[in-house]
Amino acid sequence: MASNARVQAVFAELPAMPLTLEGLSVLHQMFRFRWAEWRKLDPSRQASIVREAAAILSDSEAAGQTAVFSMLGHKGDLMVIHFRDSFDELNGAELQLNRTALQEFLEPSHSYLSVIELGLYDSSVKLFRQMTERGLVPLTEEWNKEIEETMERQRQAMRPRLYPKIPASRYLCFYPMDRKRGEDKNWYTLPIEERQRQMEEHGMVGRRYAGKVQQIITGSIGFDDWEWGVDLFAEDPLVFKKLIYEMRFDQVSAVYAAFGQFFVGVRCPVAKLGEWLNGKLPERE
Repeated sequence: MASNARVQAVFAELPAMPLTLEGLSVLHQMFRFRWAEWRKLDPSRQASIVREAAAILSDSEAAGQTAVFSMLGHKGDLMVIHFRDSFDELNGAELQLNRTALQEFLEPSHSYLSVIELGLYDSSVKLFRQMTERGLVPLTEEWNKEIEETMERQRQAMRPRLYPKIPASRYLCFYPMDRKRGEDKNWYTLPIEERQRQMEEHGMVGRRYAGKVQQIITGSIGFDDWEWGVDLFAEDPLVFKKLIYEMRFDQVSAVYAAFGQFFVGVRCPVAKLGEWLNGKLPERE
């Protein structure tokens, strides 16, 4: 009994916030296209604008840093996604697009700013337990030093996931989300061990869709109106519905998740932007 009481006391002292790793900075830009104004241009001027936009965007697209999607529904016409090393570079990508003649026909309808984030719930709980049981006191110099050494090893091991290229998949589903902070259900008041358990269960569902969908999670606390952004890339859009529906039955989603608007798009290579502007969606490559 005494041993159990000691263990419970140790767990009660674990820091509440899990460790996270951050990677690329990410910006989603959604636009409505001013079709009526575009149709007033003569074909030669239209062609010139398309060439300029393609020339400016092609290098970053080839590097997996920028991608253009034709949006479905009323929320916009085009979505442009940028992956960059910093917010400065993201702003540079915005400014570069703003300098094109095409920008005169793009009316912003929405945007989302975030950074690629890996939440280390499982690793955090294990590490916190080990360090606490060794007598280390949270947030002391010795504690922080060991945390940073562990994080650096994790950064190197997780580098491909922290600094990916934008997947070449044809379809994209993007949505923001929060963890509930209401009076009755509040994710942030749960013990870290319970949050870790629920997130592990949640992750098991996603792993069943490996090979069918690529998921990139971004953190946006302090950057935008929601806490996380989720990008799903796939060759079959139906997988978005199946994956998200199945995840709704996890405790972490059923009880503690709140979702924002969903944005769905079809890949539009910049080299074929002229086809899109002529009312034809580029065919699958």
